[in-house]
Amino acid sequence: MPELPEVETTRRGIEPHCRQRCIKKIIVRDRRLRWPVTASLEKQAQGAVIESIQRRAKYLLLYTTQGNLIIHLGMSGSLRILDHHTPAAKHDHIDIILDDGQALRFRDPRRFGSVLWTRKDPLQHPRLTDLGPEPLSEDFNTDALHKRAKGRKQAIKTFIMDSRSVVGVGNIYACESLFMSGIHPNTAAGKISAKRMDKLVSSIKTVLATAIEQGGTTLKDFTGSDGQPGYFAQSLNVYGREGEPCLQCKRPVRRITQAQRSTFYCPQCQH
Repeated sequence: MPELPEVETTRRGIEPHCRQRCIKKIIVRDRRLRWPVTASLEKQAQGAVIESIQRRAKYLLLYTTQGNLIIHLGMSGSLRILDHHTPAAKHDHIDIILDDGQALRFRDPRRFGSVLWTRKDPLQHPRLTDLGPEPLSEDFNTDALHKRAKGRKQAIKTFIMDSRSVVGVGNIYACESLFMSGIHPNTAAGKISAKRMDKLVSSIKTVLATAIEQGGTTLKDFTGSDGQPGYFAQSLNVYGREGEPCLQCKRPVRRITQAQRSTFYCPQCQH
């Protein structure tokens, strides 16, 4: 699943090709995404100039002169830049054809993604209004997170994966951040001291910033029709390493299930 660093990498990959380009046409081959694509999208967006591409959580926001597109990649979605004559494959659901002959193509095999249109501020769209702070912003800080966690019995891992607490901390990044901060994933959020919460906030920022930096340095394949966008290889301390020695203490990494998701941690280093 594309997580926040992958979505940010996608934004950086496609924006230079789309910014200040006019949308000549939109082709919708399948409207049956997570939320059905509106029947008027093609007409509403035609002739619009894409002014910028921003990101909020895992949503990509395409600001245009006539309205705004809100794109979510879902479980398996991707965006690519290619020649608009390139034949569409089975799961290529939407083409945004630009005035230079290129197309921004949305592909989503599982159809859990979405492409929404709004004439209003996309940040005020119902899908975005309840989102928590961006993890790399000043709004995400120790005081705010510690106050939100006060009295909570919820496990800290599921707490930081809740987009109302902070956006973009997916399963991989939650495991890695908790390892870096030395906190056991089952610890109740409300029992974590301000000092340890400060370490966790710092770890989340470091893990995500590093992932985005790695993505930027290995960015490839956002243009052309072969393969999938080249997301980056990640350097992981615990995630996916069940039974392997911890990189710090050499004890075996363990795996448990929390909220139907696998959690990887070191029982020695995290308490």
